[in-house]
Amino acid sequence: MALALFDDRDGFVWFDGKPGPTPIAITRTTEPKVRPVDDELRFGSAFTDHMFRMDYTEGRGWHDPRILPYQPFSLDPATSVLHYAQSVFDGLKAYRGQDGVIRFFRAATHAARLNRSCGYLCIPALDPELVLQSFHALVGVDQAWVPSKRGTSLYLRPAVIASEAFLGVHPAKSYTYFLILSPVGPYYAEGINPVKILATDTHVRAVQGGLGAAKTAANYAASIFAAEEAQKQGYTQVLWLDGVEHKYLDEVGTMNIMVKIGDEIVTPPLTGSILAGVTRDSILTLCRDWGMKASERRISIDEVMAAARNGTLSEMWGTGTAAVVSPVGELGYKGERVTINDGKTGPLTQKLYDAIIGIQYGETGDAHGWTTPLQALRAAGGESAARKG
Repeated sequence: MALALFDDRDGFVWFDGKPGPTPIAITRTTEPKVRPVDDELRFGSAFTDHMFRMDYTEGRGWHDPRILPYQPFSLDPATSVLHYAQSVFDGLKAYRGQDGVIRFFRAATHAARLNRSCGYLCIPALDPELVLQSFHALVGVDQAWVPSKRGTSLYLRPAVIASEAFLGVHPAKSYTYFLILSPVGPYYAEGINPVKILATDTHVRAVQGGLGAAKTAANYAASIFAAEEAQKQGYTQVLWLDGVEHKYLDEVGTMNIMVKIGDEIVTPPLTGSILAGVTRDSILTLCRDWGMKASERRISIDEVMAAARNGTLSEMWGTGTAAVVSPVGELGYKGERVTINDGKTGPLTQKLYDAIIGIQYGETGDAHGWTTPLQALRAAGGESAARKG
């Protein structure tokens, strides 16, 4: 992507260094919010001054990309998404390094996954380049909100919802794509400290042939009841088993799951019931770079519990954009609780976390080209839009 040009006089952003076919209109807020300090950041509780929005109309396609002040939506009571759940989203982060550069982590992969999720729900595909432009344009406008403290970041939540007002089970004819930003601290208050998870064979989140591989609101709604039950028993999250035999690991509520048994790292395969995690893929790539045996295969809860009992289960961790890498210190199943690595973060888990974080903040080499610097917004006269803003 080439330089993005910003012109405060007419409120447009252009990409490719010239007025493009889809200029992004900007309306800046007249009531900027008070930004939270880095030490007070939680996950998903504060939102920046602006949002990005674009609409789809049958026969016209996606149109009118624009940045406007953060604001509520006005929805007709019959809006399709409220009744039939045509809704998908994704999540990625931007990081401010010690060098002051703001970097996105695997932004193109997230844009592609958003489109895959759209396909599962019969939502019209978006132009991936325009999705990437929305990331750069909105973060460029609100770049002062990107926190600086290590361990913090700016979370991007792109989403698409059906916006047509009708009652009837069929794909909508109009949609809204929007992007909001949230400066965040650690996903778990305990940070990288090990969490406790409960494997359940009584609840099902998704099955092959369903929506398990899509990042859609319905999957998360299906996880809430079991998660609440697990938390009442002192666990952080639920470890889902497959929806047919109720014996093979699928994923944790907000993370993919990995185990280290002996010298093998194992994670469930992408067979349609779990999300193709971007961090999952990054971790597998790093492990293979380091010459480790990393397998994507079916693994039963019985195999994991047996390995925990005989001492060959040395580490277990979750992977995801929100928490990056989350060590598992305790696993529960059918009334039995096993402790993993004495309830401490394992050396490989820590190494993976440090490696990913180092890349995200621009502190180490990025051999796979996973990070993308924020494209600067500059006014027509050459002055930085960040200074003018």
